[in-house]
Amino acid sequence: MNAETVSALRRNRTPKGDPLETARLAGIMAAKRTADLIPLCHPLPLTHVDVQATLEDTGVAITAEASTNAQTGVEMEALTAVSVAALTVYDMCKALEKGMRITDIVLERKTGGKSGDYQRTG
Repeated sequence: MNAETVSALRRNRTPKGDPLETARLAGIMAAKRTADLIPLCHPLPLTHVDVQATLEDTGVAITAEASTNAQTGVEMEALTAVSVAALTVYDMCKALEKGMRITDIVLERKTGGKSGDYQRTG
């Protein structure tokens, strides 16, 4: 985001309301609907979903955590949550800036599931 958009977010001056809280809720809702959005993705009973949208100097950082008691990983649910949360921020701020970029959606860490544990390195 450009500095003017970040400044508007800091002052909570966006045309559609609070993008960070709306993005948080959108991300949680998206995680719960992942199987409806991603073909061949199994529906999972989620036991926990948390999405955080934090304002930084150059934009918004979004993180998501998801958990289930099922015998599979929930990385698709967490990645879907972050993606939809980022799109929500874009939608709510596009009147201020159309040139925003969504970047670096990555899996940082996962435990469990058929493929085992994963930790991003580097």
